[in-house]
Amino acid sequence: MYQIRTATIEDIPLIQQLTDEIWRPTYKDLMTPEQLEYMIAMIYSTASLTSQMTEKQHEFLLLYDDQRPIGFAAYSTTDEAGIYKLQKIYLHGDYQGKGVGRFLLESVIERVKAANGNTLELDVKRDNKARFFYEKQGFTILKEKDTDIGNGYWMRDYVMRKPL
Repeated sequence: MYQIRTATIEDIPLIQQLTDEIWRPTYKDLMTPEQLEYMIAMIYSTASLTSQMTEKQHEFLLLYDDQRPIGFAAYSTTDEAGIYKLQKIYLHGDYQGKGVGRFLLESVIERVKAANGNTLELDVKRDNKARFFYEKQGFTILKEKDTDIGNGYWMRDYVMRKPL
């Protein structure tokens, strides 16, 4: 039985644990080990996660299979009325391809709709196979975006949107 609950500051260590278990295998073939470590430190440090949850108002959701934490997602408002951004969505590899990611995404969508959102947007690395998952869920590519994330690294993404 899958369960979702809203994460709090107290859940940061769990989010960091899930990051170690999920992020590394997800991106190991998509970026250098140095970039991977740089990005984990930049995005998933305690200070960064605290800022995301408080100052940036990102809502984090934790996904469980009974008592086992198996994934997480985060979303936020944007500067455009009605458009929300899926900041992150990660799921243990042994649960992928079984409808569990769709379940987590649908949970985000339900919350966005309840907040009067009408569009969900996300960035996905251009060579990440997750793009095909998003397309199956009704997202379409809006544009390409290149972002300098520092230290000589770039994120080369597609911006995708789904009307709700």
